[in-house]
Amino acid sequence: MGKSNKEKKGLIYNLRSQIREDRTSFIVYSVLRTLVILTAVRCFFQNNYEGLALCVLSLVLFLLPALFERALRINIPAGFEITIYLFIFAAEILGEINKYYTRIPGWDTMLHTLNGFLCAAIGFSLVYILNASQDGLNLSPFYLTVVAFCFSMTVGVVWEFIEFSADQLFHLDMQKDFIVGTISSVKLDPENSQVPFMIKDIANTIIETKGGEQFLVNGGYLDIGIIDTMKDLFVNLVGALTYSIFGYFYLKHSKAGKEMNRQDQFVQSMILQKADSGKTSEEDK
Repeated sequence: MGKSNKEKKGLIYNLRSQIREDRTSFIVYSVLRTLVILTAVRCFFQNNYEGLALCVLSLVLFLLPALFERALRINIPAGFEITIYLFIFAAEILGEINKYYTRIPGWDTMLHTLNGFLCAAIGFSLVYILNASQDGLNLSPFYLTVVAFCFSMTVGVVWEFIEFSADQLFHLDMQKDFIVGTISSVKLDPENSQVPFMIKDIANTIIETKGGEQFLVNGGYLDIGIIDTMKDLFVNLVGALTYSIFGYFYLKHSKAGKEMNRQDQFVQSMILQKADSGKTSEEDK
């Protein structure tokens, strides 16, 4: 039992020391953590227990970078770590609790684009570390960037599966609806000839339930999540492709021994590094 407590204390100390290694990331972490705690207090007094749960989740997610550094023996650059903290805060606190997803047009699009960029950086880093640490393994820059791109797109697709499942099982509307003015469907063809029947300039739509309730959709037809899903995947692709292209030229320049430009320096600042095996943590001591 004593050993277990010692391990827990060592883990907590290790997480704190890793966070404090870079002053800027520690300041950002501290400010965002304080804002999350204040938001949690506000949610508690407003009886918003769902928001309170999201605040607790955010505080747990803030610890993941330091936890992954210790568990996987990697070093996360300060810029990458700060971006992760800001992404979590923007998605959970601003997006969900403060309703930025509906109040600010493009908020969801911005986060999905950033998600594609970050996931490509993670996929790139994992293969980059493997390529650098294994003797006799010399993967081409093109292969590394393709893996990074595919990793990011896979994460994006899996997330859309999660959103779809949550909507079907719990009716959360994570796949936000869009109102469109034109639809085209073979289901509307009266002759069942499988020819798309198009309806243009839809002014409004009336939805009637079996119980006689009616709901008016002003401005057109209510699209149920399809446009949102494809939009999210498309901007994820943009983010993944952007980092993959930057990463490709970074590797080409590195192999050629060229001096790094600003673009290369930015890519390098977003690459996870393998931790120095010679360093001994306080817990090991």
